Amino acid sequence: MAMDRKIKKKVWTAKRIFTILGITGVVALIAYVFIFADKSSKLNVELDKINVAEVTEGAFQEFIPVEGTVNPKTTIYLDAIVGGNVAEKFLDGGVEVEEGDTILKLENDNLEMNYIREQTQANLLRNDIENTNLSLRQRLFQSKSSIINLDFDIDEARDAYERNQQLWSDKVISEQEFLNSKRLYDRLVARRVNEIESARFDSLNAVTSTKQNEERLESTKESLEIVKGNLNNLWVTAKISGLLSTVNFEVGQNVSPGVTIAQIDDLDGFKIVAGVDQHYLDRVYLGLRGNFDFGGSNYGLVIRKIFPEINSGQFKVEMMFEGEIPENIRRGQTVPVKLQLSEERQAVMIPRGAFFQTTGGNWIFVVDPSGEFAVRRKIRIGNQNLRQYEVLEGLDVGERVITSSYDGYEDKDKLIIKK
Repeated sequence: MAMDRKIKKKVWTAKRIFTILGITGVVALIAYVFIFADKSSKLNVELDKINVAEVTEGAFQEFIPVEGTVNPKTTIYLDAIVGGNVAEKFLDGGVEVEEGDTILKLENDNLEMNYIREQTQANLLRNDIENTNLSLRQRLFQSKSSIINLDFDIDEARDAYERNQQLWSDKVISEQEFLNSKRLYDRLVARRVNEIESARFDSLNAVTSTKQNEERLESTKESLEIVKGNLNNLWVTAKISGLLSTVNFEVGQNVSPGVTIAQIDDLDGFKIVAGVDQHYLDRVYLGLRGNFDFGGSNYGLVIRKIFPEINSGQFKVEMMFEGEIPENIRRGQTVPVKLQLSEERQAVMIPRGAFFQTTGGNWIFVVDPSGEFAVRRKIRIGNQNLRQYEVLEGLDVGERVITSSYDGYEDKDKLIIKK
């Protein structure tokens, strides 16, 4: 009887092989997903919804835009030197004036009375001086006349004295008669000495009195000139030729000393006054240049004065024109001025864009050469102007970046660009 033969099973059957291959494929797929697949956060974007710009290299200059106001190169403020009421108004604002033109006439009764008093005092002093001089001359004439008479009397008394002296020696007259003639002679000589001394004293006294009066007269005349000048100051006149831009008072109004009555603008030149953000205070200096476009031409400016006081976050600068001044420019016009904070230099640049508001210039999406996607990359931005950012690190010339708004992109690492 024949024995049954045991059939040996195949180890690598087709079923087993396909099962192993399937399991291996699944494992490999899982490994790829967890190890090799792109795990970055992605977002699909439409090409026509974004702005793409190229990284370039060229001349870069940092400047800031400021709004300048056209002002006259020189403005004269007419302040009231003395107070008073407006009696007459000859000119209104908005007209051109010549130097010396009268604008207002003030009246002040107190000043007019002071002038009359000072004038009266001066006249009185002049009269006192004239009277003193006249009195001195009269006394000098009287003294001279008295001395002349005394000289005749002295000669006569001397003759009598000398004759009586001889007669007394000859015992012709008494001693008493001789002594009387001597006393008369001595008295006349003494009287002459006293008369001369009195005339000298009167002369010195008159000179002193006259000098004092003349000093008082000079002082009074100076006061009179001051009062007269104040009266002249009641006439408010143009100090320069130019445009009378404002007159602040009308007839009948009271004007206090020191108050600005009118303003005259010199039409021979203009300057630009602009407010600059306080952030740039340490970078703005005298001699810093700027420019602006007007009427199709560009005009240069240079800072000549800086007002460091901060008001509403800004400080003021005054800029003068370098070279030509626009013909049709007018006082009060505003012009967009570019202040040049640096000289031109070669730099890597990208255009300004809304992306900066989200990234602060710390990162940007760089478009792949294929144009199919863009990836997030760290960068470092330097200075900027109205058109460009200076790139210090992170980008190469020729690369392309997305510069439009990044709203909704903040947490994304990759943008898939759909055309």
